[in-house]
Amino acid sequence: MKRIGILTAGGDTPALNATIHGAVTRANQLKIEIIGLIKGFNGLFNPRAPHVHLNPLFQEIPELDPTKGGTLIGSSRDYVDPDKKDDLDLILSRLHKLRIEGLICIGGDGTLNGLQPIAERLPTVLAPKTIDNDLGLNYASEPDEWVRVNDASAKSGFRYKRAESHAVFDLNQIVNYVTPGYATSVYVSAQGIERIRTTAESHRRIAIIEVMGRHSGYIALGTAYGQPDIILVPEQSLDLEHLVERVKHIYDLQKNVVIVCGEGVVDEQGRELGAETKSTDPSGNIVLSGAAEALRGKLIQMIGDRYFQLYRRGESAKEAIFTRKVGHTQRGGRPILFDRFYAALLGSKAVDLLAEGRNNAVSILQYTTTKGFHVEGYDANRFRDRWGLIHARYMQPQLYDAKLMKPSKMGIDYLLPIFTNAIGNDDAEHMRQTLFNPGNLTQPYHSINTDVHKRIRYLEPEAV
Repeated sequence: MKRIGILTAGGDTPALNATIHGAVTRANQLKIEIIGLIKGFNGLFNPRAPHVHLNPLFQEIPELDPTKGGTLIGSSRDYVDPDKKDDLDLILSRLHKLRIEGLICIGGDGTLNGLQPIAERLPTVLAPKTIDNDLGLNYASEPDEWVRVNDASAKSGFRYKRAESHAVFDLNQIVNYVTPGYATSVYVSAQGIERIRTTAESHRRIAIIEVMGRHSGYIALGTAYGQPDIILVPEQSLDLEHLVERVKHIYDLQKNVVIVCGEGVVDEQGRELGAETKSTDPSGNIVLSGAAEALRGKLIQMIGDRYFQLYRRGESAKEAIFTRKVGHTQRGGRPILFDRFYAALLGSKAVDLLAEGRNNAVSILQYTTTKGFHVEGYDANRFRDRWGLIHARYMQPQLYDAKLMKPSKMGIDYLLPIFTNAIGNDDAEHMRQTLFNPGNLTQPYHSINTDVHKRIRYLEPEAV
């Protein structure tokens, strides 16, 4: 294999450039050219197929910096519809004109689903990324637990749900233990919780902090490092009576409470607590408008004004309870050491998979107590359910203690290998040297897009 294409798809994460860097470094060693495809699958719908040569003369371009967040080749949430054969034909013809013999897609479960039709016609592999940590399997047989349930309200006439599991859960058997981007996201979220805590303490408030994770509670679980009092995850339906009891107990004790909730937390009936709008994002996901605000409304109603008036800590529950969203800061900025290092290894492994003749495979990060972290290749077909769909991984319930509303003992055991040495000395040194650099006051921000744009090349216009 002489030339490989690489693209980033879906939402951005801090470790995308590190993954690309790892792929380019390995390609240089194997004397393989790497072509960066601009804006993910979206660029392939463009007849001119904008692209960048990432390693001319088998040397990486200087713009490729693994310590920079985001992706220098851009991303989009566009995917290939397997039913649109004409679109697929055009995309493959453009890849062939670029003399691309294999394709690396960096993405999550949506990207893995989206690359399937291409993998049937061109060797294609996935290097994982997602801050939600929801690409992988809790155990190898997990795809077999999905079943279809008739649902007249669904567009397809059915919906998917999980059947009862009969598998024994073992941390050593997780397929893709953790994805690049997750550690940095938890780092940012935990810092935010520490900062909001001091405001809650000073003003005797109850703070509800919303973190990302539509259907996966991994980010919320990891924020335990920021020492919130209560953590709520989407996989566990809310027991509001128990929550209010716990909030009052903590507030009586320390005069403030910090609650972390995942954006997709559900009520007792399994409905998303955040009010749903009718709009969807480009991937078809329903847009959630605010779990934290919905939870605040319920706490205001159930705790009541009188409770805070008796403490002389405000005239109303509305005044005493506030919300914050960590928001997109979770998915941006410089990746910490753990993410940079393992993202690069996964990008390198993706190149090896193609060079070895593997197709429709995934580079995964494994962990065992005896071997530690290591990368492997895994057949993407093993992620599919019996109907061929790849589902986002849910956080295993055994990682969470629903009574304490904190990580369980097993949850702590899961987090420790990831975060114990996740931050490097260079991470702190970088902040010291750059954040208050005097030049920041006088020089405008210089976007990587400005430099990469100068390197973009295009296919010749197609004949009419």
